[in-house]
Amino acid sequence: MKIVEAREVTKKFMGARVLDSVTLDIELGEHIAMMGPNGAGKTTLVRAMLGFYHIDGGRIRVVGSDPAKERVNVLKNISFIPQLPPPVKLSISELLTFVERSTGTEKESVFKQADAMELDLKRHEEKPFFKLSGGMKQKLLIAVALAKRSRLLVFDEPTANLDPKAREHFYSLLGSLDYEHSSIFITHRLEEIEGLVNRKIYMDLGKVVEDEKV
Repeated sequence: MKIVEAREVTKKFMGARVLDSVTLDIELGEHIAMMGPNGAGKTTLVRAMLGFYHIDGGRIRVVGSDPAKERVNVLKNISFIPQLPPPVKLSISELLTFVERSTGTEKESVFKQADAMELDLKRHEEKPFFKLSGGMKQKLLIAVALAKRSRLLVFDEPTANLDPKAREHFYSLLGSLDYEHSSIFITHRLEEIEGLVNRKIYMDLGKVVEDEKV
């Protein structure tokens, strides 16, 4: 089953091509390390998959839907962990209520994943999200993403704010997921995820220059 289908995808910013005719497919069960220098187009491609950006040419489908036109349906099937946590002003309790109502993800499932990351959410329920430390924010976002049980998990440098012990917990959790899914890791730390991926994609200057199974 194709989770992502991209054909000749082009995106420009201020006249510069950030994505240059990118074509790739991602099948259910593929776990991808997406690498390349800063400015290679990795995050832009992922944000186009999420419907954050409208592309200038080509076509993208995520679980059969157009991210720009059917974004709600696309986001039901994706969990995205950004490199920088968003400036959410809701309390933890309010945020989890929003997640539960918008995605059907039960709070208890989030608490369970947070406990596995050694984050005591119940102790911080009334605290505003933006007042958490960088590591706590990242742990909470990871807990929500994994509890949602999405078809596609997308991680943009997910361990950037995590200490070594938290990274170990995170990778252990990923290795123990009991549902079929695909994942994309935008990373500069290939050595950390080598045991979790079965495909490597290398981008440069807006193009896929290397794509291999591992």
